[in-house]
Amino acid sequence: MLKRKDLLGIQDISREEILEILDTAESFQEVSTRPIKKVPTLRGKTIINLFFEASTRTRTSFEIAGKRLSADVVNISASTSSISKGETLIDTARTLDAMAADCVVIRHSASGAPHTLSRLTHASIINGGDGAHEHPTQALLDAYIIRKRKGRLNDLKVAIIGDIAHSRVARSNVHLLTKFGTQVWLCSAPTLMPPGVEKIVCDRSEFLHVTHSMDQAVKQADVVMMLRVQFERMSESFFPSVREYFRYYGLTRERAERAKPDVIIMHPGPINRGVEIATDVADGPYSVILDQVSAGVAVRMAILFLLLGS
Repeated sequence: MLKRKDLLGIQDISREEILEILDTAESFQEVSTRPIKKVPTLRGKTIINLFFEASTRTRTSFEIAGKRLSADVVNISASTSSISKGETLIDTARTLDAMAADCVVIRHSASGAPHTLSRLTHASIINGGDGAHEHPTQALLDAYIIRKRKGRLNDLKVAIIGDIAHSRVARSNVHLLTKFGTQVWLCSAPTLMPPGVEKIVCDRSEFLHVTHSMDQAVKQADVVMMLRVQFERMSESFFPSVREYFRYYGLTRERAERAKPDVIIMHPGPINRGVEIATDVADGPYSVILDQVSAGVAVRMAILFLLLGS
C-alpha cells in the first residue's frame, strides 16, 4: 500500500511509489478482459467524483475503476451541487467529511484546490487535475504506456509539444519522467512557453530541454506527446490563427518520420484534429492514444486500491 493518505501530485511522490502503482496497474489490466469485470477489493468503500471542470476520460475512468473494484461511486458536478448556490469549497469539504466518504477525486480550475481539500477532510484526496498545476493520474497512465511499449522509463527522449503554458499534463509528466532520467524536450510557440519553465525541476535540470523548433524536438524522439491547445483558458490570442499554429506546431506524418522508427505518438485528449495533430497521425500505426484511455482505467484502479484497499 502507498504510505500516504492522498495523491496530490507527482512532484512529491517517489520513484518507488510510481513503480508500485504501475506494477499494480498491470495486474488490474487483466480485470478488464474478463466476462465479469469486477473484483470485491473495495466493497463497502464510497468514492466521490467531485468535478468542477468538464471531463470525459478522467471522470468516466475513475467511475469505471471504482465500480470494477466494487466501491460505491457518486458523481457530483459543480452545476448540480451547492457550489452553484454560492457554497465554498471549504463548506463542501466539511459536508463530504460529515457523510464519511472514503475518497474524493477532485478536478478544479484553481491550482491547489485538492491540497486545500486534503487538509479539511479525513477522506483520501486524489487530484484529477487542478488548474495549470498538475494532473498526476494522467502522467501515471502515460508512464504505464511508455514502459509497456518501450520496456523502460529511463534512457529515452520524450518530446512534449503544444500548449505548455496551460498544461498540467506537461508539468506532471516532466516531474515523473525526469525522476527516471529520461530526456524531456518541451516545445511550443514562444507565447505558449511559460517563463522560467526550466525551474520546474531544479534538481534535475540536466534532463529538461526547451526549444521552439518542432523539428529539433521530434528528431530521434522515442515518444512524441502532443498537447491540446486549451482555448478555454486563454483570455487573449496567443498565435495569429489555427492554420498558422498547425503549420509550425502541428504533428504531420512528415514530422513524425523525423522521430525514431518505433516512435509512439501520445495525446491526453480530447484531440483538436487539424490544430495540434493531423488525422492520419492520430489514427496512424504509431498512435497509442486509445491505449492511453484503456490504461487509464487500470492505473486508476491501482491508485484507488493502494490508497483505500488496506
